[in-house]
Amino acid sequence: MHLCYTSSCPVAFCLPLGNSHNAPVGIKLIESIYSKNNNCLLMDKAYESNKTLALTKDHEFNAVIPPKKNRKSPWSCGKHLYKQRNNIEQYFLKLKRFRKVFTRCDKFNSIFTSTIFLAFIFALFFI
Repeated sequence: MHLCYTSSCPVAFCLPLGNSHNAPVGIKLIESIYSKNNNCLLMDKAYESNKTLALTKDHEFNAVIPPKKNRKSPWSCGKHLYKQRNNIEQYFLKLKRFRKVFTRCDKFNSIFTSTIFLAFIFALFFI
């Protein structure tokens, strides 16, 4: 599951196929959101590509992605901002408290999506 999360709640998410790489799904998710005041977009190294960086600039985000070690022309990454990714990881831990989300018992994406929405609501208000 790919998730866009603000400081207080999730904004958008998508469910990839089981055999797909993170980057193309992440690009689709970035295309669905916009920034009005140059917000930072914290991403993992799996999303590090020229196409992703160009897309974040087009959608007026400041991309905070650490470059891979084998990158020929690495850039500087805001390490203090990148450390805030732990908020996203903590939110995933909240979602994994729900057994149906953790084990993905549902066969269809539509049913699993509704389960995730319910888990979002419980995670925001009750946990």
